Amino acid sequence: MLAVVQTRYGAPSELQVTPVARPVAAPGEVLVRVRAASVNPADWFIVTGRPLVLQLAMGRPAPRVPIRGSDVSGVVDSVGAGVTRFSPGDEVFGWGSGSFAEYLVTPQDNLVHLPSGIDLVAAAGIPMAGAVALQAMRDRGAVVAGQKVLINGAAGGIGSLAVQIAKSMGATVTAVCSGGSVDLVRSLGADRVVDYTEIDFTTEGVQYDLILDNAGTHALRDLQRSLTRHGMLIPNNGTVGGKVFGSIGRLARANLANMFTRQRLRTFMSSVRQQDLQDLAALLASGAVVPVVDRTYPLAEARAALDYIGQGHARGKVLLTV
Repeated sequence: MLAVVQTRYGAPSELQVTPVARPVAAPGEVLVRVRAASVNPADWFIVTGRPLVLQLAMGRPAPRVPIRGSDVSGVVDSVGAGVTRFSPGDEVFGWGSGSFAEYLVTPQDNLVHLPSGIDLVAAAGIPMAGAVALQAMRDRGAVVAGQKVLINGAAGGIGSLAVQIAKSMGATVTAVCSGGSVDLVRSLGADRVVDYTEIDFTTEGVQYDLILDNAGTHALRDLQRSLTRHGMLIPNNGTVGGKVFGSIGRLARANLANMFTRQRLRTFMSSVRQQDLQDLAALLASGAVVPVVDRTYPLAEARAALDYIGQGHARGKVLLTV
């Protein structure tokens, strides 16, 4: 099979689309014939090896897992012994290590069935971004009906889903994005859309119960000014900071500031969990969440897809199709 292989850290141009051995489903695992894979900012960080601290986790002098990608949608090809949830031919989405390939093997708990009527390709953009958005709104933010929520970076993969999830929970949502994305974000249900090229929401004097900051474009103290007395700020941007430690410094400052205020500055590490995938599938099935796809690339053009993600201006998700 063909796969996108990384043999060293560097520019996306270093990636190779090359034949590798097709995996086999072990007990408890599912072999998926990949239909699409989401290209996440995390993939760009791993390819470039930036920030450098990332390499301590991923491996040196190259990532221990050579095939990039995690989010996936596709069709079950075969199942290992003990698999009870899936059968060959089932359409599924979820995650696994090495989804930038024609086939992916992953434990059955990493997958859920695709709801009827949902586009199989678009579903590949849901797992990672959807898990972050769901956990930020529901688990960390504990959003309840009537609360005022602001999503900064509302047109991106996480932001576009967070807007919809917050609305499904009954929040009044203000979405911040560029002028070119205003109509898109408004179509997702945002009650108010702010074009950041014209208005700085931190100077408006409006306060919110929850701010999810996917952009990292404002100082923490400015964001706090836009919170209610007991409001919550969730800083969630991995692109800010230096080449060595990345956003770790900003997150550390948030945790420190949290000790000296009634406001709550909450950082969190997200992971894609089985229950979250089921909940996201239910949101898709109900129509409360609609996947937003910026553009798709064939697997052979993975380098171009990574280059585009690295520019930081994607609206919704960028996908590789197989």
